[in-house]
Amino acid sequence: MQLATIDIVVVVAYAIGIFVLAQYVSREKAGHEKDTSDYFLASKSLPWWAIGASLIAANISAEQIVGMSGSGYVIGLAIASYEWMAALTLLIVGKFFLPIFLRNGIYTMPQFLERRFGHKIRLLMAFFWLALYIFVNLTSIIWLGSIAVNQVAGVDQDVAIIGLGAFALLYQLKGGLKAVALTDIVQVTLLVMGGLLVSGITLGKIGGDAGILGGFQTLVQRLPEHFDMILSPDSPHYKELPGLSVLIGGMWIANLSYWGFNQYIIQRALAAKNIGEAQKGVVFAAYLKLLMPLIVVVPGIAAVMLAPGLDKPDQAYPTMLRYLPSGILGLVFSALVAAIIASTASKINSIATIFTLDIYANFRRAPGAQSQEGDIANPALVDEKDPAQAKRERELVLVGRIAAVASVIIAILVARPLLGKSDQAFQFIQEFTGFFTPGIVVMFMLGLFWKRATEAGAIIAAIASVVLSFLGKTLLPDLPFMDRMGIVFLASLALAVLASLATPQRPEKNFIVTGDVRFGTPASFNVAGLGVIVILIALYATYW
Repeated sequence: MQLATIDIVVVVAYAIGIFVLAQYVSREKAGHEKDTSDYFLASKSLPWWAIGASLIAANISAEQIVGMSGSGYVIGLAIASYEWMAALTLLIVGKFFLPIFLRNGIYTMPQFLERRFGHKIRLLMAFFWLALYIFVNLTSIIWLGSIAVNQVAGVDQDVAIIGLGAFALLYQLKGGLKAVALTDIVQVTLLVMGGLLVSGITLGKIGGDAGILGGFQTLVQRLPEHFDMILSPDSPHYKELPGLSVLIGGMWIANLSYWGFNQYIIQRALAAKNIGEAQKGVVFAAYLKLLMPLIVVVPGIAAVMLAPGLDKPDQAYPTMLRYLPSGILGLVFSALVAAIIASTASKINSIATIFTLDIYANFRRAPGAQSQEGDIANPALVDEKDPAQAKRERELVLVGRIAAVASVIIAILVARPLLGKSDQAFQFIQEFTGFFTPGIVVMFMLGLFWKRATEAGAIIAAIASVVLSFLGKTLLPDLPFMDRMGIVFLASLALAVLASLATPQRPEKNFIVTGDVRFGTPASFNVAGLGVIVILIALYATYW
């Protein structure tokens, strides 16, 4: 497929416009140099709409649009559980996790672990998250994005990998998180509009004179097995989505880890003006998540009828773009690129944040010093006239930018070797990260809600998660990975509790403050949350 001239004009106009907007919204005030708070947490000034949009823009990228459409092509609507259950997870994060994080001034997840447990666990998990973000998440985003660019625009895939990585890097390199978050409302608007256009046009193609609704009814009638939300054990895809475990089992471990304790996601909420804005932002994101399956899964199901026999399932979404007329194709392609760039830029900024503030700044501090040198500056307390402080702030921002460049170069180099032979990259990502997520959820849940938890218990949870997951996959290869995550979570939790009870508790002076945290939420949050729950019940009741 080749883009028409009008499509190329639309794509170029988008690229220039979003780049200029990113630089404008993140511009520095006269006489003020960008410090760590500006660069890594957008000066803790994000409004709710920016938080909600940025959460979705960071989340929905090629791995969702291309990868989840590919899974929709093979499995069907059941894959939408990742999106719909995430909406409920966001409510839990907003009500129970964010009040503690924001009360304690947390800016990175490894920092929370050090404040709560100790220095060793902070460095251990900082290195882990860097490896995961670079070699799994960032790499998969640009790889799947390059597939889409190659399929739609005919650009050589290796050139597309380099182009996507380089543009996302330049997009956020100067402005940091503020450049990403304050432009994400534009990115998400384009993503939703473009996604709905793809779904509407492909369903209209199937429905013919019956229109979009007729096309959807035809899909349901012709492909009933693709509209089973809860797969039975005799389904060929039960191993990927094992029945009720989707609702009450291992998927909760994956969702809590991703939405609650994942730096490049939670960083948006940590940059909120206050807890009220953060909670409104996650509710906004929850409603957008309810809409996502219509955008990322339905086109994959439609491809079963419109493009049977694809070489790889991940070709489903790009193939559906061929039904779009010129001009509209350029708009939708821009939406796809917007999702890729927004998510890639978010990941790059979080990599830079963790490397700079959790690793570099910690290795620079004096031996035995408390974890304050790596702490983000409070804009109200920064003395811009203090030469030493200003120099240190410039140094940390520079290191962050260098880390960002290095991460993109690494991801570009390893993308093809790691993912070139994968048929369903989305499922690959879920299973790989499933080795670690049980331990992550254990250490954070105990750290948030059990004062007796110790650093030894947290480290045991992390190690047990990997070891037990590897043994489970090796010794029980037929066990669905989602069930394995649930079992490993329970085993890691038991080991962490035993290890904590057997080791001395850390002096309370460094504990996370929870005594004065209130988990009550305003009526607006409660009403909106109830609306999410009612919609979810209706969806699962309809497609059970």
